[in-house]
Amino acid sequence: MQLYLCAMRIDIITVLPQLLESPLSHSIMQRAQSKGLLEVQVHNLRQWAVNEYGQVDDYQYGGGAGMVMLCEPLAKAIEHLQNEREYDEIIYVTPDGKTLNQKTANALSLKENLLIICGHYKGIDERIRQHYITKEISIGDYVLSGGELAAAVLVDAIGRLLPGVLNDETSALFDSFQDGILAPPVYTRPADFRGWKVPDILLSGDPKKIEDWRYDQALQRTQERRPDLLEE
Repeated sequence: MQLYLCAMRIDIITVLPQLLESPLSHSIMQRAQSKGLLEVQVHNLRQWAVNEYGQVDDYQYGGGAGMVMLCEPLAKAIEHLQNEREYDEIIYVTPDGKTLNQKTANALSLKENLLIICGHYKGIDERIRQHYITKEISIGDYVLSGGELAAAVLVDAIGRLLPGVLNDETSALFDSFQDGILAPPVYTRPADFRGWKVPDILLSGDPKKIEDWRYDQALQRTQERRPDLLEE
């Protein structure tokens, strides 16, 4: 029996922990945790609420629509967790953060302890961002109801890269964006479906020719769909 050591721990602070239950309890993320390669702990911010009613938000100074997550609960939560371990990064998932890409996921997968803060309402008090947050990440140029789904995306992007998580150790190396271009098209059985045939090169049994074909197809697909990647 092969034994694994816990390689990474990710803590998540949220006001809606239920939103993270399903994404983190199935498929590859469940496998990563059951193997002891990844530990994910979700913390309900209301544990550190400012009153008995569980308040963690308030109106914003200067007026305007929407509530803002308070300094005190977030500061207490972060400091409580920091007393238990040292974090390599304290990440705030926010629409105005740096857009998540494969390079960032790769870099974060090499860390040991990460703390993710999920925003909600109109966001978090700016002072928390200034004094605690070390990295701000967005998953795209759009706004969600809260940071929980973004946090789940980030955990998945990181967790699948940990050694031993995927059944095929080389699988992640050929994902889209891993080498700066999109992945090539893929095919499976049958070789002829309704007259739609698999390219002959993939049936040739010649690994070198197949590798060259896949690379050419990846470049062509990238040029057609994401030429900005080639420019970068």
